[in-house]
Amino acid sequence: MNPRKIVKKLIPKKLFKTIEPYGHLGEAILFQTLNGFPAKKLKIIGVTGTNGKTSTCFLIHRMLHEAGYKVGLMTTVGYGVGEEIKPQIEHMTTVSVPLLIKRIKAMREAGVEWLVFETTSHALAQHRVWGVPYDIAVMTNITHEHLDYHGTFEHYRDAKRMLFKQANRSRGLKAGVINADDPSADLFKGDVKKPLLYGITHGDLKARGIKLTPEEVSYSVSYDHMDYQISCNLPGSFNVYNSLAAVSVGVLLGLNKAQIEKGIAALKSVEGRMTTINEGQPFSAIVDFAHTPDSFEKLFKDIRPSVKGKLIVLFGSAGRRDEGKRSVQGKLAGKYADEVVITEEDDRDVDGNEIMNQIAEGAIVSGKVKDKDLFLVHDRTSAIKFALSRAKPNDTVLLLGKGHEKTIERADGEHPWNEIQITRDALREIVKN
Repeated sequence: MNPRKIVKKLIPKKLFKTIEPYGHLGEAILFQTLNGFPAKKLKIIGVTGTNGKTSTCFLIHRMLHEAGYKVGLMTTVGYGVGEEIKPQIEHMTTVSVPLLIKRIKAMREAGVEWLVFETTSHALAQHRVWGVPYDIAVMTNITHEHLDYHGTFEHYRDAKRMLFKQANRSRGLKAGVINADDPSADLFKGDVKKPLLYGITHGDLKARGIKLTPEEVSYSVSYDHMDYQISCNLPGSFNVYNSLAAVSVGVLLGLNKAQIEKGIAALKSVEGRMTTINEGQPFSAIVDFAHTPDSFEKLFKDIRPSVKGKLIVLFGSAGRRDEGKRSVQGKLAGKYADEVVITEEDDRDVDGNEIMNQIAEGAIVSGKVKDKDLFLVHDRTSAIKFALSRAKPNDTVLLLGKGHEKTIERADGEHPWNEIQITRDALREIVKN
């Protein structure tokens, strides 16, 4: 068993939470020192926030790659250099210190100049990224998430701010890219020497003439007497913000108009982010990683107007994570969807039926009725098959919460998982029959 898990079982939960960051800090100091601080010769762009981190990282990475930079990527979905992106198997965004340093060393040896690095609040609060010199910090948004670990929204938000403070202490650009429409924008703005704000309502870079289609978002944005025409192949209004963050990074790095426009347009998709699966069925099936109340509301508001038939939504909620969001997600799904299918996500060692019932309470508040338009199917594979079997021509089925993830965590440990492939196989059976 992992030594950390043994210690965690032996020490009371509150005490473990108190001492855990110091253990990670000691580990980071040790491994960074032994390996000669491998990140110090790289220029690093850190991306943090509640939602949109991965898509924003992929957009920045692609833009820099298309502009001719030797650029590395580390995200929830994958890591690698240039076109060679490997899937992230670990069930975490910012990996453990030894693995992180191993990957950074490999990138440096491969000649990487810039690293686009998705950085979580857990990694920051636990000091797992100590010794990583960020040049640019990017904030996508700060909403309700991970309060099971951080305790309060303020602690969660301030953990994210640590990235900006770390960037401000670096030898690099000391720059911050900040979502100006987020209520926390002013706090983040004060944490760096060179803030650059983006948004739809506020900001130095503001999107105008926004057009949303099921395939893409497009808009224009002006900055410093330059007009950019942006087309992003990732649908959803939230990807206006994600691509604006990437445009802002391009501006800070001095990329020209063509490099920014072509770079954003070059990214075709991100695995498990609004991934449409078509096996010839007469309805839409979409896999997405959305797993917070904020991401639910934005996604439902975007997709509801374009659904011609019923909207069927499947999701769950992770065990040992923020319980408070479960009924909220149920309420949102009940409000926007015609049918709701509740299932497992990553129960871990928590009773899956208890989790499903907590979600169902919110859906019932929104008017859903069990076994009529609200269904609880614990086994996720069975739930996916059931949700897809309910769909008729012109309906849309949203499968939320797992996205790209390659494992599902149950009481007896991790099991292999591939939501896109499972959905594809189920659709093929439907079409065949």
